[in-house]
Amino acid sequence: MALGNRYKSAPGAGTLAALILVLVFGSPWYADWANENTNPNTAGGWWLRLLTWPRWSFDSSDSLREIIVGDLKAILLVVLTLLFLFLLPGSQLARARGTISQFFAGWASYIFAGGFAALLTTLFLANPSLLGAFQAAGNGASYGLFVGWIVGLATLGGYRGTR
Repeated sequence: MALGNRYKSAPGAGTLAALILVLVFGSPWYADWANENTNPNTAGGWWLRLLTWPRWSFDSSDSLREIIVGDLKAILLVVLTLLFLFLLPGSQLARARGTISQFFAGWASYIFAGGFAALLTTLFLANPSLLGAFQAAGNGASYGLFVGWIVGLATLGGYRGTR
């Protein structure tokens, strides 16, 4: 059982969960399904549409700049999740594996990664503005708040790196 392996690292498991979230729910196929089959005025429909936030695509009708910025946001989300999982002390300083601090460190790292990924990719837009960067960071952080608990669960019970 992969999640029950006592040799998994908390940052590795959280990054793998983030990668799966981005690859599956950020795909154009899932985004099209969510837009066609969910109601944005219900909580479930809103959440299923929120999962598509780090959307990546290879649509030929988009400009090259939009494709690169969209894909960069998805890539940065995964990379920054790994970075914040290493930087946040909760998973490193917990006395025992599986403590609640690992859960919150994983969740918080996904919130920070979502906000910073959106903030950084806004700089590459055609007409970046400070207001646009703040709004994008807010959207990314709210995505991390409502989806990051999945990454938090994945980090539970992981090896902390040092004894």
